[in-house]
Amino acid sequence: MLDAQTAHVPAPFVVGVARSGTTLLRLQLDAHPDLAIPPETHFGAALRGLANPIPGPAELLEAISRLPHWDDFGIGREELATRFEEIPDWTPGEGLRAYFGLYAARWGKRRWGDKTPAHCLHMDLLAEHLPEARFIHIIRDGRDVAASLRGLPFAPGDGSIEAIATAWRGHIRRARELAQRVPHYREVRYEHLVSEPELVLHEVCAFVELPFDPVMLRAHERADGRLEELKAVRMANGTVRRPEQRRALHALTRQPPDASRSGRWRSALSERELARFEAVAGDLLAELGYERASGG
Repeated sequence: MLDAQTAHVPAPFVVGVARSGTTLLRLQLDAHPDLAIPPETHFGAALRGLANPIPGPAELLEAISRLPHWDDFGIGREELATRFEEIPDWTPGEGLRAYFGLYAARWGKRRWGDKTPAHCLHMDLLAEHLPEARFIHIIRDGRDVAASLRGLPFAPGDGSIEAIATAWRGHIRRARELAQRVPHYREVRYEHLVSEPELVLHEVCAFVELPFDPVMLRAHERADGRLEELKAVRMANGTVRRPEQRRALHALTRQPPDASRSGRWRSALSERELARFEAVAGDLLAELGYERASGG
């Protein structure tokens, strides 16, 4: 039964710090026969960047079709423009629903969702336009995030341990602040998702009012096909990331969830690196219940 505050079917929005398991959860949900979730959309940033807070069809089309990830979606600009023209009572929310609806229809599914890690910074704006959005914030031990992120081209700042710790702490703090302004928000721990995937997926499905389907536990079997959507993308610094490079970043989604991925920081980071991370974000680690290497 739908929440009285929403006039539309609940839509899962998977958010979180990069390398926290957002793609894993996206593919598990997308494996459901009723739900389609595209690659990262970044619609929140597009909306935030518009001078007009209530963009018309042409403005919204221009904003989202210029996003670096547009080619991933497999929807033509003219196709979406035509769909926008068919909306009788235009709002930006209806425009976004039209896009997501077209995407879901391509896969023969009735419901849609979103997975964009950085949307944890835009939950308030997205909820304003899409009150049916149900934000699922996946949180992972920041030291494991650091072990996974360092050396990658999209690592925050200068890619240092301090920069990663600062971004991890800042994004989670900001998401928790914004959670007070949105009607539907839930946190999921990466460590629980990989150790007890069925239990966590049952809970997530209940949150988004979607019947659990065991096929979600076999999402890794179809991950290759879903990752084929990822096309070449030009980054902000002008470099081009090739499709095979992007898919390689998600290679582990081709395997069943692996609980041994939790706590890799113990062997992947040096004592000095751990001390540097915890000097920046140790307070949040403790608040979240993660054991500090320093014992503090």
